[in-house]
Amino acid sequence: GSDDIIAGNVSKYMVLPAAYSGQPKKGHLVFDACFESGNLGRVDHITEFEYDLFIRPDTCNPRFRVWFNFTVENVKESQ
Repeated sequence: GSDDIIAGNVSKYMVLPAAYSGQPKKGHLVFDACFESGNLGRVDHITEFEYDLFIRPDTCNPRFRVWFNFTVENVKESQ
């Protein structure tokens, strides 16, 4: 569930549709938070234009999530 503890950051994580097989292509987003102050813990693909992002809690206070710090690559123009 969304209350699960997310321990680490995603690192160059390519999100593919559930039924997709084959080589990744432009538009299959790559999320990365493996850097200082990165805090993206999980990404779920919903549709080509919708993703659920799960932000890790702050290091010193697990009750709060006060920033969003991650990168997204491999975006296609219409996305």
